[in-house]
Amino acid sequence: MHLPNGLVRSYSLVNAPGERHRYAIAVNRDESGRGGSRYMHDQLRVGQVLQISEPRDSFPLTEAASHSVFIAGGIGITPLWNMVQRLSQIGAPWSLHYSARTPEAAAFAEPIAELALRARGLVHMNYDGGMSSKRMDLAAIVASTPSYAHLYCCGPVRMLEAFETACADRDPALVHREYFAAPAVPQPAGATDQEFTVKLARTGKTIPVGANTSILDAVLKAGVDVSYSCMSGICGACVTSVLGGVPDHRDLVLSDAEKDSGETMLICCSRARSPELTLDL
Repeated sequence: MHLPNGLVRSYSLVNAPGERHRYAIAVNRDESGRGGSRYMHDQLRVGQVLQISEPRDSFPLTEAASHSVFIAGGIGITPLWNMVQRLSQIGAPWSLHYSARTPEAAAFAEPIAELALRARGLVHMNYDGGMSSKRMDLAAIVASTPSYAHLYCCGPVRMLEAFETACADRDPALVHREYFAAPAVPQPAGATDQEFTVKLARTGKTIPVGANTSILDAVLKAGVDVSYSCMSGICGACVTSVLGGVPDHRDLVLSDAEKDSGETMLICCSRARSPELTLDL
């Protein structure tokens, strides 16, 4: 979403896959956020025309899975609601563990329950009232899931960290997650980011990237038009092809295999392990 005040924000499509007449999103008003949700709730009006990007999928669904288990926390239900609708369309089994503070805060709870009755779905609701003692037991959920099942999680950072811990011994190809906020990653003691240069393959232009500057900031300052949104490595909007050099991946979108290939990178947060990177820009 390209908002009139200059903000760019990414949201999950929540309507059933296959609909061609609309894109539907759900935006939770976050008082402590960076301003996008407050603007959309307070300023946008019915009938207002907005610019949007094409949809992109950085959190894909494996439709051929014999079973899929979804774990949602709060507004993290948005991408998962779309997925369970799709599996229901194709007759694939699924189960959903959905936690919210209160029933009133559980978006889509009623249509999810109705869908589960019609389709091959199971829904487990959890209302924790914000108390840690009532949080979902992710370790138990994962432990009770067959080893062949695909697991998906989206929600607060703490939930995702617990999910990744619980899935540490699982096949990485069967574990999927999407962050709405980047977790804090402390830099090793004594480590510093080094300066490097980025070569733009389409123009041959070379741009310096300082120790305290991101590639995204450097290319935007140089007048290069690139897509971006979260600026923290969680949405995939700025994924860029790498034609030369070695990226230093710091995102939460690319898989380990994609990072190892070095063919793409997220320029909002990742840096370089080589003195120069050549990008398809």
